[in-house]
Amino acid sequence: MQVAIIDLGTNTFNLLIAELSHQSFKKIFGTRIAVKLGEGGINSGFIADAPFQRGVDAMIEYKKIINSHSVHTISAFATSAIRSARNGQLFIEAVKQHTGVEVEMISGDREAELIYYGNRLATNMTDAPSLIMDIGGGSTEFIIANKTGVFWKHSFLLGAARLLEKFKPENPIGESTIDALRNYLKQELQPLFTEAKKYPLTELIGSSGAFDSVVDLVGYAYHAETLNTGQTEYMIQLDHFKAIGKKIIHSTTEERMQTKGLIAMRVDMIVISFLFVTLIVEEFKLNALKCSTYSLKEGVIAELMDKHKL
Repeated sequence: MQVAIIDLGTNTFNLLIAELSHQSFKKIFGTRIAVKLGEGGINSGFIADAPFQRGVDAMIEYKKIINSHSVHTISAFATSAIRSARNGQLFIEAVKQHTGVEVEMISGDREAELIYYGNRLATNMTDAPSLIMDIGGGSTEFIIANKTGVFWKHSFLLGAARLLEKFKPENPIGESTIDALRNYLKQELQPLFTEAKKYPLTELIGSSGAFDSVVDLVGYAYHAETLNTGQTEYMIQLDHFKAIGKKIIHSTTEERMQTKGLIAMRVDMIVISFLFVTLIVEEFKLNALKCSTYSLKEGVIAELMDKHKL
C-alpha cells in the first residue's frame, strides 16, 4: 500500500511517499519545498500574502507528484505556523480548493506524539528515558520517553523562525543577543526544567531538521564527507558538536553560505538552533547526542502500519 504524507511545517513543506508492508516501509519518493510561511508575520499570528501563495503553490506541486504515483491515501498535517495564524483555516481551505487535499490542523501535543513515534522507529531507544528535541520554524517539541512510551511531552512556541524574528540577531550575532536569547529560553522552558528533574536523562535525540545539518557539518569537518549515508540514526561526539557550534555561532551569514554541509535554507536559522541545542546539553548535563533522520512524517507511517496491522 502506497501512502503520501505531507508535513506542512513553518519553514518547509515536506512530502514523503512510501510503500507500507510487513512491519516496515520503503521510501518511494521524498522532497521538501522551502515556503517560509512565517515570513513577515509569524509572531503576529498571520500568514502574509507572499508566503500564503508559496504554500498553496507548493501543495499544487505536491499534488501533481502524488498523482504520478499509485497512492492509496494522502495524510497532510498543518503545524505551528498554520495553527497559530488567524488566517490558518483560510489557508487550509485554499489548499482544498486548489488541490482537493484535506489538511488536518494538529495540536502541539499531537505533533509531539507523532515526532516520538518517528524517532522510536529511527533510533535504538532503551528502557532508560531519553530527551527528544525537534526544532521547527514555529515551535520546538520536547518529549521525555523510552522505547515503550512517552512520560511527558510539550510543544513550545520557540521555533527557530519565531526566535529569529524576535531577536533579529546581528551579523555575526552579538554576545548581548546571545545572553538575551539564552535568558528568554530559560524562562520559557521552565515546564521542561521542572519535569526533567524527575528523570535520569543522559542523552539527547535530535529529530531531523537542524539536526540533519549537524550530521552534515560534523561529517565534512571531521571526516571530509557527509556522514549521511542513509542510516536513520547517527551518534555525534559532543566535543565535535561543541567545536562546530562555536564556529557556526560566531560566523557571518556569508561565511555560513560557504560552509560545506549547510544547505541554503538553514543558513539564517542555524545559529539560533545551535545556541538552543547547546543550552539544552549544558543545562541537563547530557553526555550523548543522537541525530535521528525521522520525525513527524515517519511517525504517521508508524501509526498507519499499526492501524493496518502491517
